[in-house]
Amino acid sequence: MNKKLDTKAIALAFGILWSLGILVMSIIALTSTTYLHNIVDFMSSVYIGYSLSLTGILTGMVWAFFDAAIGGLVFAWLYNKLAK
Repeated sequence: MNKKLDTKAIALAFGILWSLGILVMSIIALTSTTYLHNIVDFMSSVYIGYSLSLTGILTGMVWAFFDAAIGGLVFAWLYNKLAK
């Protein structure tokens, strides 16, 4: 039984989930004085333009979507190659 992963679906799923993860992390960091701020500082060094502002959060979500979508695409492609 040879099951293949749909690479586009996996890429979209990874991208959407990681983008929403950045959004949730940002909202929690905005409502807190110190919680998750070190993670936000790290992510702002990874994703250019990401910060705890409306435009910064949207920019970070776009970067996160493409970052995770590419990772999901590579993951599904590699899985399909190795599952043969």
